Amino acid sequence: MPALKKLLPYLAFAAVAVASLVTAGFAYRTGEEAARFKFEAAADDALGRLESRLDLDLSLLVSTQAFFEARFGNVTKAEFSSYFVSLHANENFPGLRGVGFLSLVRNGAEAAVEQRLSADFGSGRKIFPASEEAWRAPVTLFEPLDENSQAAIGFDMYSEPARRTAIQAALASEGAKSTSRVVLGQNTGSNQQAPGILVYSALRAKAADPDGAENPSVGLVYVVFRTAELFYSALVKPPILPVNVEVHDGPPSPDTLLFRSEAPPDTRFSDDFLVTRKLIVAGREWTLQFRPTSGFQRPSSRALPILLGLAGLMLAAAMAALARYQERTYEAKSRLHDATERSLAEKDLMLQEMKHRIKNSITRVLAMARQTAANSADLKEFSASFAARLQSMAASQDMLTRSRWQKVELGDLLRMELEQVFGKTMPEDALNGPKVLLNEQTTQALGLTFHELATNALKYGAVASSMSALNVTWTVERAASERRLRLRWQEQGSKHQETTRRSGFGTKLIEMNITRELNGNITRAFTDTGLSIDIDVPLDREFERNSLGLGGAKGRAGSQAEEDALS
Repeated sequence: MPALKKLLPYLAFAAVAVASLVTAGFAYRTGEEAARFKFEAAADDALGRLESRLDLDLSLLVSTQAFFEARFGNVTKAEFSSYFVSLHANENFPGLRGVGFLSLVRNGAEAAVEQRLSADFGSGRKIFPASEEAWRAPVTLFEPLDENSQAAIGFDMYSEPARRTAIQAALASEGAKSTSRVVLGQNTGSNQQAPGILVYSALRAKAADPDGAENPSVGLVYVVFRTAELFYSALVKPPILPVNVEVHDGPPSPDTLLFRSEAPPDTRFSDDFLVTRKLIVAGREWTLQFRPTSGFQRPSSRALPILLGLAGLMLAAAMAALARYQERTYEAKSRLHDATERSLAEKDLMLQEMKHRIKNSITRVLAMARQTAANSADLKEFSASFAARLQSMAASQDMLTRSRWQKVELGDLLRMELEQVFGKTMPEDALNGPKVLLNEQTTQALGLTFHELATNALKYGAVASSMSALNVTWTVERAASERRLRLRWQEQGSKHQETTRRSGFGTKLIEMNITRELNGNITRAFTDTGLSIDIDVPLDREFERNSLGLGGAKGRAGSQAEEDALS
Protein backbone atom coordinates (compact mmCIF):
# COMPACT_ATOMS: atom_id res chain seq x y z
CA MET A 1 0.00 0.00 0.00
CA PRO A 2 2.75 2.59 0.78
CA ALA A 3 4.44 1.72 -2.52
CA LEU A 4 1.16 2.34 -4.34
CA LYS A 5 0.82 5.73 -2.65
CA LYS A 6 4.30 6.70 -3.82
CA LEU A 7 3.43 5.70 -7.36
CA LEU A 8 0.09 7.52 -7.33
CA PRO A 9 1.46 10.92 -8.58
CA TYR A 10 3.30 9.23 -11.43
CA LEU A 11 0.29 7.10 -12.32
CA ALA A 12 -1.96 10.18 -12.29
CA PHE A 13 0.46 12.11 -14.48
CA ALA A 14 0.89 9.19 -16.90
CA ALA A 15 -2.86 8.55 -17.17
CA VAL A 16 -3.82 12.19 -17.80
CA ALA A 17 -0.81 12.79 -20.06
CA VAL A 18 -1.56 9.73 -22.18
CA ALA A 19 -5.23 10.68 -22.44
CA SER A 20 -4.27 14.25 -23.41
CA LEU A 21 -1.71 13.15 -25.96
CA VAL A 22 -4.14 10.65 -27.46
CA THR A 23 -6.78 13.38 -27.70
CA ALA A 24 -4.26 15.80 -29.22
CA GLY A 25 -3.08 13.11 -31.62
CA PHE A 26 -6.67 12.36 -32.60
CA ALA A 27 -7.33 16.07 -33.12
CA TYR A 28 -4.16 16.38 -35.18
CA ARG A 29 -5.06 13.32 -37.21
CA THR A 30 -8.58 14.60 -37.73
CA GLY A 31 -7.22 17.98 -38.81
CA GLU A 32 -4.84 16.32 -41.26
CA GLU A 33 -7.62 14.15 -42.67
CA ALA A 34 -9.85 17.20 -43.06
CA ALA A 35 -7.01 19.04 -44.82
CA ARG A 36 -6.43 16.08 -47.14
CA PHE A 37 -10.14 15.84 -47.94
CA LYS A 38 -10.20 19.56 -48.67
CA PHE A 39 -7.18 19.29 -50.93
CA GLU A 40 -8.57 16.23 -52.70
CA ALA A 41 -11.67 18.28 -53.42
CA ALA A 42 -9.48 21.04 -54.89
CA ALA A 43 -7.55 18.45 -56.92
CA ASP A 44 -10.79 16.94 -58.23
CA ASP A 45 -11.98 20.42 -59.12
CA ALA A 46 -8.78 20.94 -61.12
CA LEU A 47 -9.24 17.53 -62.76
CA GLY A 48 -12.82 18.45 -63.67
CA ARG A 49 -11.62 21.67 -65.28
CA LEU A 50 -9.03 19.79 -67.31
CA GLU A 51 -11.55 17.17 -68.42
CA SER A 52 -14.01 19.85 -69.48
CA ARG A 53 -11.34 21.70 -71.45
CA LEU A 54 -10.15 18.51 -73.14
CA ASP A 55 -13.70 17.46 -74.01
CA LEU A 56 -14.34 20.88 -75.53
CA ASP A 57 -11.10 20.83 -77.50
CA LEU A 58 -11.63 17.28 -78.74
CA SER A 59 -15.14 18.26 -79.82
CA LEU A 60 -13.36 20.41 -82.40
CA LEU A 61 -11.92 17.25 -83.92
CA VAL A 62 -15.37 15.70 -84.06
CA SER A 63 -16.89 18.74 -85.78
CA THR A 64 -13.99 18.91 -88.24
CA GLN A 65 -14.39 15.25 -89.05
CA ALA A 66 -18.11 15.77 -89.62
CA PHE A 67 -17.32 18.75 -91.88
CA PHE A 68 -15.03 16.62 -94.06
CA GLU A 69 -17.34 13.61 -94.13
CA ALA A 70 -20.31 15.79 -95.12
CA ARG A 71 -18.35 16.71 -98.25
CA PHE A 72 -17.05 13.17 -98.73
CA GLY A 73 -13.55 14.44 -98.06
CA ASN A 74 -13.57 16.92 -100.92
CA VAL A 75 -12.73 20.11 -99.06
CA THR A 76 -10.85 22.87 -100.81
CA LYS A 77 -8.30 25.12 -99.22
CA ALA A 78 -10.67 28.09 -99.30
CA GLU A 79 -13.54 26.10 -97.75
CA PHE A 80 -11.29 24.84 -94.96
CA SER A 81 -10.04 28.36 -94.26
CA SER A 82 -13.63 29.66 -94.04
CA TYR A 83 -14.56 26.80 -91.74
CA PHE A 84 -11.69 27.58 -89.41
CA VAL A 85 -12.50 31.29 -89.29
CA SER A 86 -16.04 30.43 -88.22
CA LEU A 87 -14.70 28.55 -85.23
CA HIS A 88 -13.26 31.69 -83.56
CA ALA A 89 -10.50 29.43 -82.27
CA ASN A 90 -8.59 32.10 -80.35
CA GLU A 91 -11.59 32.75 -78.09
CA ASN A 92 -13.10 29.27 -77.93
CA PHE A 93 -10.07 26.97 -78.00
CA PRO A 94 -7.12 28.38 -76.05
CA GLY A 95 -4.01 26.26 -76.47
CA LEU A 96 -4.99 25.13 -79.98
CA ARG A 97 -2.03 25.16 -82.34
CA GLY A 98 -4.13 24.34 -85.40
CA VAL A 99 -6.39 21.98 -87.34
CA GLY A 100 -5.31 20.00 -90.37
CA PHE A 101 -5.90 17.20 -92.82
CA LEU A 102 -3.60 14.31 -93.79
CA SER A 103 -3.93 12.54 -97.13
CA LEU A 104 -3.18 8.83 -96.90
CA VAL A 105 -1.33 7.39 -99.95
CA ARG A 106 0.87 4.43 -100.67
CA ASN A 107 4.60 5.03 -100.93
CA GLY A 108 5.35 5.64 -104.61
CA ALA A 109 1.84 6.95 -105.42
CA GLU A 110 2.35 10.49 -104.19
CA ALA A 111 1.96 12.26 -107.59
CA ALA A 112 -1.72 13.19 -107.26
CA VAL A 113 -1.18 14.57 -103.76
CA GLU A 114 1.90 16.55 -104.76
CA GLN A 115 -0.06 17.96 -107.77
CA ARG A 116 -2.77 19.21 -105.40
CA LEU A 117 -0.18 20.67 -103.06
CA SER A 118 1.39 22.58 -105.94
CA ALA A 119 -2.00 23.90 -106.99
CA ASP A 120 -2.90 25.09 -103.49
CA PHE A 121 0.44 26.23 -102.10
CA GLY A 122 2.63 26.94 -105.12
CA SER A 123 4.53 24.89 -107.65
CA GLY A 124 7.23 22.54 -106.61
CA ARG A 125 5.59 21.36 -103.39
CA LYS A 126 6.79 17.87 -102.53
CA ILE A 127 6.11 15.37 -99.76
CA PHE A 128 8.99 15.22 -97.27
CA PRO A 129 11.02 13.69 -95.84
CA ALA A 130 11.92 10.59 -97.85
CA SER A 131 10.52 7.45 -96.30
CA GLU A 132 10.65 3.71 -96.79
CA GLU A 133 7.38 3.10 -94.99
CA ALA A 134 4.56 1.46 -96.99
CA TRP A 135 2.28 4.43 -96.39
CA ARG A 136 2.66 8.15 -96.43
CA ALA A 137 0.48 10.73 -94.63
CA PRO A 138 1.47 14.26 -95.74
CA VAL A 139 -0.16 17.43 -94.44
CA THR A 140 -2.36 18.81 -97.25
CA LEU A 141 -4.51 21.30 -95.32
CA PHE A 142 -3.79 23.28 -92.16
CA GLU A 143 -5.21 26.30 -90.42
CA PRO A 144 -4.24 28.83 -89.32
CA LEU A 145 -1.60 29.32 -91.99
CA ASP A 146 1.40 31.37 -91.00
CA GLU A 147 5.10 31.25 -91.71
CA ASN A 148 5.67 28.32 -89.39
CA SER A 149 2.64 26.28 -90.47
CA GLN A 150 3.45 26.87 -94.16
CA ALA A 151 6.67 24.95 -93.54
CA ALA A 152 4.64 21.94 -92.33
CA ILE A 153 2.62 21.58 -95.60
CA GLY A 154 3.73 18.36 -97.27
CA PHE A 155 5.35 16.94 -94.10
CA ASP A 156 4.85 13.17 -93.96
CA MET A 157 3.68 12.45 -90.42
CA TYR A 158 3.79 8.72 -91.09
CA SER A 159 7.58 8.97 -91.20
CA GLU A 160 7.82 9.98 -87.53
CA PRO A 161 7.41 7.08 -85.00
CA ALA A 162 5.18 8.82 -82.39
CA ARG A 163 2.83 10.21 -85.03
CA ARG A 164 2.82 6.98 -87.02
CA THR A 165 1.72 4.98 -83.95
CA ALA A 166 -1.25 7.32 -83.37
CA ILE A 167 -2.19 7.29 -87.10
CA GLN A 168 -2.18 3.52 -87.21
CA ALA A 169 -4.34 3.39 -84.07
CA ALA A 170 -6.84 5.87 -85.58
CA LEU A 171 -7.07 3.88 -88.83
CA ALA A 172 -7.50 0.60 -86.98
CA SER A 173 -10.38 1.66 -84.71
CA GLU A 174 -13.19 4.11 -84.24
CA GLY A 175 -12.58 7.33 -82.36
CA ALA A 176 -9.77 9.80 -81.85
CA LYS A 177 -6.23 8.71 -81.04
CA SER A 178 -3.56 10.89 -79.50
CA THR A 179 0.19 10.86 -79.85
CA SER A 180 2.55 10.72 -76.92
CA ARG A 181 4.47 13.85 -76.00
CA VAL A 182 6.07 15.37 -79.12
CA VAL A 183 8.02 18.55 -79.83
CA LEU A 184 5.99 20.62 -82.27
CA GLY A 185 7.91 22.16 -85.16
CA GLN A 186 10.98 20.01 -84.59
CA ASN A 187 10.68 18.06 -87.86
CA THR A 188 9.86 21.09 -90.01
CA GLY A 189 12.58 23.39 -88.72
CA SER A 190 10.10 25.82 -87.16
CA ASN A 191 11.44 28.52 -84.86
CA GLN A 192 8.44 28.04 -82.54
CA GLN A 193 9.11 24.63 -81.07
CA ALA A 194 7.12 23.59 -78.01
CA PRO A 195 5.88 20.38 -76.30
CA GLY A 196 2.48 19.29 -77.50
CA ILE A 197 0.19 16.50 -78.69
CA LEU A 198 -1.63 15.67 -81.90
CA VAL A 199 -4.99 13.92 -82.02
CA TYR A 200 -6.07 12.05 -85.17
CA SER A 201 -9.39 10.77 -86.43
CA ALA A 202 -9.83 8.78 -89.68
CA LEU A 203 -12.41 9.85 -92.27
CA ARG A 204 -15.13 7.28 -92.91
CA ALA A 205 -16.69 8.89 -96.04
CA LYS A 206 -14.78 6.48 -98.30
CA ALA A 207 -13.78 2.91 -97.77
CA ALA A 208 -11.74 2.52 -94.61
CA ASP A 209 -9.49 0.02 -96.34
CA PRO A 210 -6.14 1.74 -97.01
CA ASP A 211 -6.19 0.09 -100.44
CA GLY A 212 -8.44 2.96 -101.61
CA ALA A 213 -6.09 5.57 -100.26
CA GLU A 214 -4.90 6.60 -103.72
CA ASN A 215 -7.91 8.93 -103.75
CA PRO A 216 -6.55 12.22 -102.31
CA SER A 217 -9.76 12.79 -100.39
CA VAL A 218 -9.17 9.73 -98.20
CA GLY A 219 -7.14 10.54 -95.01
CA LEU A 220 -7.30 11.80 -91.45
CA VAL A 221 -8.23 15.03 -89.74
CA TYR A 222 -6.19 16.12 -86.76
CA VAL A 223 -5.81 18.85 -84.19
CA VAL A 224 -2.58 20.12 -82.63
CA PHE A 225 -2.34 21.42 -79.04
CA ARG A 226 0.46 23.08 -77.16
CA THR A 227 0.16 21.32 -73.79
CA ALA A 228 1.33 24.28 -71.68
CA GLU A 229 -1.30 26.59 -73.14
CA LEU A 230 -3.97 23.89 -73.11
CA PHE A 231 -3.67 23.15 -69.40
CA TYR A 232 -2.98 26.72 -68.41
CA SER A 233 -6.20 27.89 -70.03
CA ALA A 234 -8.13 25.30 -68.01
CA LEU A 235 -6.59 26.17 -64.64
CA VAL A 236 -6.32 29.95 -64.65
CA LYS A 237 -9.99 30.78 -64.69
CA PRO A 238 -11.30 32.08 -61.35
CA PRO A 239 -11.24 30.97 -58.67
CA ILE A 240 -7.54 30.13 -58.82
CA LEU A 241 -7.02 26.68 -57.36
CA PRO A 242 -4.14 26.24 -54.80
CA VAL A 243 -2.77 23.18 -56.62
CA ASN A 244 0.43 22.32 -58.38
CA VAL A 245 -0.32 20.04 -61.33
CA GLU A 246 1.94 17.64 -63.19
CA VAL A 247 0.56 15.80 -66.20
CA HIS A 248 2.42 12.79 -67.60
CA ASP A 249 1.69 10.68 -70.64
CA GLY A 250 1.83 7.34 -68.83
CA PRO A 251 3.87 6.68 -65.68
CA PRO A 252 5.52 9.81 -64.20
CA SER A 253 9.04 10.50 -65.52
CA PRO A 254 10.93 13.44 -67.02
CA ASP A 255 10.45 12.02 -70.54
CA THR A 256 6.66 11.74 -70.22
CA LEU A 257 6.04 15.17 -68.67
CA LEU A 258 3.36 17.07 -70.61
CA PHE A 259 2.76 19.96 -68.22
CA ARG A 260 3.85 21.36 -64.85
CA SER A 261 2.27 24.31 -63.04
CA GLU A 262 4.33 27.43 -62.54
CA ALA A 263 3.37 27.69 -58.84
CA PRO A 264 5.72 25.30 -56.99
CA PRO A 265 4.39 22.84 -54.38
CA ASP A 266 4.57 23.89 -50.74
CA THR A 267 7.27 21.85 -49.02
CA ARG A 268 5.45 22.14 -45.68
CA PHE A 269 3.01 19.48 -46.86
CA SER A 270 4.12 15.86 -46.83
CA ASP A 271 3.60 13.25 -49.54
CA ASP A 272 0.35 12.32 -47.79
CA PHE A 273 -1.15 15.28 -49.63
CA LEU A 274 -0.09 13.98 -53.04
CA VAL A 275 -3.23 13.21 -55.06
CA THR A 276 -2.84 11.03 -58.15
CA ARG A 277 -5.55 10.64 -60.80
CA LYS A 278 -5.72 8.75 -64.10
CA LEU A 279 -7.34 10.18 -67.23
CA ILE A 280 -7.91 8.54 -70.63
CA VAL A 281 -7.42 11.10 -73.41
CA ALA A 282 -7.94 9.96 -77.01
CA GLY A 283 -6.86 6.40 -76.25
CA ARG A 284 -3.86 7.29 -74.02
CA GLU A 285 -3.69 7.11 -70.23
CA TRP A 286 -2.46 10.27 -68.57
CA THR A 287 -1.23 10.44 -64.98
CA LEU A 288 -2.07 13.66 -63.14
CA GLN A 289 -0.36 14.50 -59.86
CA PHE A 290 -1.68 17.28 -57.64
CA ARG A 291 0.22 18.87 -54.73
CA PRO A 292 -0.73 21.82 -52.48
CA THR A 293 0.81 25.22 -53.14
CA SER A 294 1.41 27.97 -50.61
CA GLY A 295 -2.10 29.26 -51.31
CA PHE A 296 -3.72 26.18 -49.79
CA GLN A 297 -5.26 26.86 -46.39
CA ARG A 298 -6.01 24.11 -43.89
CA PRO A 299 -9.57 24.00 -42.56
CA SER A 300 -8.22 24.32 -39.01
CA SER A 301 -4.99 25.53 -37.45
CA ARG A 302 -2.27 22.96 -36.79
CA ALA A 303 -1.53 24.79 -33.55
CA LEU A 304 -4.83 23.63 -32.03
CA PRO A 305 -3.72 19.99 -31.39
CA ILE A 306 -0.41 21.28 -30.00
CA LEU A 307 -2.18 23.65 -27.63
CA LEU A 308 -4.55 20.85 -26.66
CA GLY A 309 -1.62 18.55 -25.93
CA LEU A 310 0.20 21.21 -23.91
CA ALA A 311 -2.93 21.98 -21.93
CA GLY A 312 -3.34 18.28 -21.20
CA LEU A 313 0.26 17.97 -20.07
CA MET A 314 -0.14 20.99 -17.81
CA LEU A 315 -3.29 19.45 -16.34
CA ALA A 316 -1.44 16.16 -15.85
CA ALA A 317 1.44 17.96 -14.15
CA ALA A 318 -0.99 19.85 -11.89
CA MET A 319 -2.77 16.65 -10.89
CA ALA A 320 0.54 14.89 -10.31
CA ALA A 321 1.77 17.81 -8.20
CA LEU A 322 -1.45 17.74 -6.16
CA ALA A 323 -1.15 14.00 -5.65
CA ARG A 324 2.52 14.42 -4.76
CA TYR A 325 1.67 17.18 -2.29
CA GLN A 326 -0.92 14.98 -0.60
CA GLU A 327 1.51 12.08 -0.53
CA ARG A 328 4.25 14.28 0.95
CA THR A 329 1.83 15.57 3.56
CA TYR A 330 1.04 12.00 4.53
CA GLU A 331 4.76 11.11 4.54
CA ALA A 332 5.55 14.17 6.68
CA LYS A 333 2.94 13.16 9.23
CA SER A 334 4.23 9.60 9.17
CA ARG A 335 7.85 10.74 9.54
CA LEU A 336 6.89 13.08 12.38
CA HIS A 337 5.18 10.23 14.19
CA ASP A 338 8.15 7.89 13.58
CA ALA A 339 10.61 10.61 14.64
CA THR A 340 8.67 11.17 17.85
CA GLU A 341 8.70 7.45 18.59
CA ARG A 342 12.41 7.20 17.81
CA SER A 343 13.17 10.27 19.88
CA LEU A 344 11.43 8.78 22.88
CA ALA A 345 13.20 5.45 22.38
CA GLU A 346 16.58 7.17 21.89
CA LYS A 347 16.00 9.30 24.96
CA ASP A 348 15.33 6.20 27.04
CA LEU A 349 18.32 4.45 25.49
CA MET A 350 20.57 7.42 26.19
CA LEU A 351 19.45 7.51 29.81
CA GLN A 352 20.21 3.82 30.20
CA GLU A 353 23.54 4.28 28.39
CA MET A 354 24.44 7.19 30.65
CA LYS A 355 23.67 5.11 33.70
CA HIS A 356 25.82 2.30 32.33
CA ARG A 357 28.75 4.59 31.41
CA ILE A 358 28.61 6.42 34.76
CA LYS A 359 28.54 3.11 36.62
CA ASN A 360 31.53 1.78 34.68
CA SER A 361 33.44 5.03 35.09
CA ILE A 362 32.75 5.13 38.83
CA THR A 363 33.85 1.49 39.13
CA ARG A 364 37.05 2.22 37.21
CA VAL A 365 37.74 5.36 39.26
CA LEU A 366 37.15 3.57 42.59
CA ALA A 367 39.42 0.72 41.52
CA MET A 368 42.19 3.12 40.46
CA ALA A 369 41.76 5.07 43.69
CA ARG A 370 42.14 1.95 45.88
CA GLN A 371 45.10 0.61 43.90
CA THR A 372 46.78 4.01 43.66
CA ALA A 373 46.38 4.46 47.39
CA ALA A 374 47.77 0.97 48.04
CA ASN A 375 50.87 1.71 45.96
CA SER A 376 51.49 5.27 47.18
CA ALA A 377 53.92 6.11 50.02
CA ASP A 378 52.03 9.17 51.16
CA LEU A 379 49.05 11.38 50.35
CA LYS A 380 51.04 13.64 48.08
CA GLU A 381 52.14 10.75 45.88
CA PHE A 382 48.60 9.39 45.82
CA SER A 383 47.14 12.76 44.89
CA ALA A 384 49.56 13.31 42.00
CA SER A 385 49.27 9.79 40.60
CA PHE A 386 45.50 9.59 40.96
CA ALA A 387 44.97 13.06 39.43
CA ALA A 388 47.14 12.17 36.44
CA ARG A 389 45.13 8.99 35.76
CA LEU A 390 41.83 10.82 36.10
CA GLN A 391 43.11 13.49 33.71
CA SER A 392 44.04 10.77 31.19
CA MET A 393 40.55 9.30 31.42
CA ALA A 394 39.03 12.76 31.05
CA ALA A 395 41.15 13.51 27.97
CA SER A 396 39.97 10.30 26.30
CA GLN A 397 36.40 11.13 27.23
CA ASP A 398 36.84 14.63 25.82
CA MET A 399 38.07 13.30 22.47
CA LEU A 400 35.14 10.90 22.30
CA THR A 401 32.75 13.71 23.15
CA ARG A 402 34.14 15.93 20.36
CA SER A 403 33.66 13.04 17.91
CA ARG A 404 30.13 12.49 19.27
CA TRP A 405 31.18 9.08 20.58
CA GLN A 406 31.92 7.82 17.10
CA LYS A 407 35.62 7.40 16.22
CA VAL A 408 38.94 8.82 17.51
CA GLU A 409 42.12 8.84 15.43
CA LEU A 410 44.96 6.81 17.01
CA GLY A 411 47.72 9.35 16.26
CA ASP A 412 45.74 12.20 17.82
CA LEU A 413 45.02 10.13 20.94
CA LEU A 414 48.66 9.06 21.34
CA ARG A 415 50.05 12.58 20.83
CA MET A 416 47.57 14.07 23.30
CA GLU A 417 48.40 11.53 26.06
CA LEU A 418 52.17 11.84 25.60
CA GLU A 419 52.22 15.63 25.50
CA GLN A 420 49.99 15.70 28.58
CA VAL A 421 52.49 13.54 30.54
CA PHE A 422 55.74 14.98 29.17
CA GLY A 423 54.49 18.57 28.99
CA LYS A 424 56.30 18.96 25.67
CA THR A 425 55.37 18.86 22.02
CA MET A 426 56.27 15.54 20.45
CA PRO A 427 58.71 15.63 17.50
CA GLU A 428 57.15 14.87 14.12
CA ASP A 429 59.27 11.73 13.62
CA ALA A 430 58.54 10.31 17.08
CA LEU A 431 55.12 8.95 16.05
CA ASN A 432 54.78 7.09 12.75
CA GLY A 433 51.89 5.11 11.39
CA PRO A 434 48.80 5.18 9.17
CA LYS A 435 45.51 6.81 10.07
CA VAL A 436 43.53 4.45 12.33
CA LEU A 437 40.06 5.18 13.71
CA LEU A 438 39.26 3.75 17.16
CA ASN A 439 35.88 3.06 18.72
CA GLU A 440 34.84 4.12 22.23
CA GLN A 441 36.10 1.05 24.09
CA THR A 442 39.47 0.95 22.30
CA THR A 443 39.94 4.71 22.78
CA GLN A 444 39.42 4.54 26.57
CA ALA A 445 41.59 1.44 26.98
CA LEU A 446 44.47 2.66 24.81
CA GLY A 447 44.27 6.15 26.32
CA LEU A 448 44.95 4.77 29.84
CA THR A 449 47.60 2.42 28.45
CA PHE A 450 49.49 5.25 26.71
CA HIS A 451 49.26 7.32 29.91
CA GLU A 452 50.79 4.54 32.04
CA LEU A 453 53.52 3.85 29.45
CA ALA A 454 54.36 7.55 29.26
CA THR A 455 54.40 7.85 33.05
CA ASN A 456 56.82 4.88 33.33
CA ALA A 457 58.99 6.34 30.55
CA LEU A 458 59.12 9.63 32.40
CA LYS A 459 60.10 7.89 35.64
CA TYR A 460 62.57 5.28 34.42
CA GLY A 461 63.62 6.22 30.88
CA ALA A 462 65.63 8.92 29.20
CA VAL A 463 62.58 10.70 27.74
CA ALA A 464 62.58 13.24 30.57
CA SER A 465 65.85 14.65 29.27
CA SER A 466 65.43 14.00 25.53
CA MET A 467 62.20 13.47 23.60
CA SER A 468 64.22 11.70 20.89
CA ALA A 469 64.61 8.73 23.24
CA LEU A 470 61.03 7.67 22.51
CA ASN A 471 59.74 6.27 19.24
CA VAL A 472 56.27 4.81 18.61
CA THR A 473 55.30 3.10 15.35
CA TRP A 474 52.21 1.16 14.32
CA THR A 475 50.73 -0.69 11.37
CA VAL A 476 47.39 -2.26 10.48
CA GLU A 477 47.43 -5.86 9.24
CA ARG A 478 44.59 -8.02 8.01
CA ALA A 479 44.60 -11.51 9.50
CA ALA A 480 41.89 -13.92 8.42
CA SER A 481 38.60 -11.98 8.63
CA GLU A 482 39.70 -9.16 10.97
CA ARG A 483 42.05 -6.21 11.04
CA ARG A 484 44.65 -5.96 13.80
CA LEU A 485 46.60 -3.03 15.14
CA ARG A 486 50.28 -3.74 15.81
CA LEU A 487 51.98 -0.99 17.83
CA ARG A 488 55.63 -0.87 18.97
CA TRP A 489 56.75 1.35 21.88
CA GLN A 490 60.54 1.82 22.02
CA GLU A 491 62.50 3.64 24.78
CA GLN A 492 66.22 4.22 24.73
CA GLY A 493 68.53 4.56 27.75
CA SER A 494 66.27 3.06 30.45
CA LYS A 495 68.10 3.49 33.77
CA HIS A 496 66.04 1.29 36.10
CA GLN A 497 65.16 -1.81 34.16
CA GLU A 498 64.95 -3.96 37.27
CA THR A 499 62.46 -1.58 38.82
CA THR A 500 60.22 -1.68 35.78
CA ARG A 501 60.34 -5.48 35.75
CA ARG A 502 58.28 -5.49 38.94
CA SER A 503 54.54 -5.76 38.43
CA GLY A 504 52.99 -2.64 39.93
CA PHE A 505 49.50 -1.18 39.55
CA GLY A 506 50.39 0.58 36.29
CA THR A 507 51.53 -2.69 34.77
CA LYS A 508 48.35 -4.43 35.93
CA LEU A 509 46.28 -1.60 34.43
CA ILE A 510 48.08 -1.94 31.11
CA GLU A 511 47.66 -5.72 31.10
CA MET A 512 43.94 -5.45 31.92
CA ASN A 513 43.34 -2.80 29.21
CA ILE A 514 45.10 -4.76 26.46
CA THR A 515 44.26 -8.37 27.25
CA ARG A 516 40.84 -8.16 28.89
CA GLU A 517 39.33 -4.95 27.56
CA LEU A 518 40.61 -5.31 24.00
CA ASN A 519 41.25 -9.06 23.81
CA GLY A 520 44.80 -8.37 22.60
CA ASN A 521 48.39 -9.21 23.45
CA ILE A 522 51.30 -7.25 24.97
CA THR A 523 54.97 -8.26 25.22
CA ARG A 524 57.94 -6.47 26.78
CA ALA A 525 61.59 -6.87 25.89
CA PHE A 526 64.48 -5.38 27.97
CA THR A 527 67.75 -4.84 26.10
CA ASP A 528 71.01 -3.13 26.84
CA THR A 529 69.81 -0.05 24.92
CA GLY A 530 66.35 0.26 26.37
CA LEU A 531 62.81 -1.09 26.49
CA SER A 532 60.63 -2.39 23.59
CA ILE A 533 56.90 -3.07 24.05
CA ASP A 534 54.73 -4.69 21.33
CA ILE A 535 50.94 -4.34 21.49
CA ASP A 536 48.63 -6.36 19.24
CA VAL A 537 44.83 -5.71 19.42
CA PRO A 538 41.90 -6.37 17.05
CA LEU A 539 40.29 -3.31 15.46
CA ASP A 540 36.95 -4.75 14.29
CA ARG A 541 35.85 -6.18 17.66
CA GLU A 542 32.55 -4.63 18.77
CA PHE A 543 32.24 -3.05 22.19
CA GLU A 544 30.81 -5.71 24.46
CA ARG A 545 27.90 -4.58 26.57
CA ASN A 546 24.48 -5.77 27.53
CA SER A 547 21.61 -5.71 25.04
CA LEU A 548 20.64 -2.09 24.13
CA GLY A 549 23.06 -0.89 26.89
CA LEU A 550 20.41 -1.36 29.58
CA GLY A 551 22.63 -2.89 32.27
CA GLY A 552 21.45 -6.12 33.84
CA ALA A 553 23.39 -9.15 34.99
CA LYS A 554 25.94 -8.97 32.19
CA GLY A 555 26.62 -5.27 32.75
CA ARG A 556 27.05 -5.78 36.46
CA ALA A 557 29.31 -8.77 35.87
CA GLY A 558 31.49 -6.69 33.48
CA SER A 559 31.84 -3.89 36.00
CA GLN A 560 32.74 -6.35 38.76
CA ALA A 561 35.31 -8.01 36.49
CA GLU A 562 37.00 -4.67 35.89
CA GLU A 563 37.15 -3.94 39.61
CA ASP A 564 38.51 -7.41 40.42
CA ALA A 565 41.17 -7.14 37.72
CA LEU A 566 42.38 -3.80 39.01
CA SER A 567 42.40 -5.14 42.57
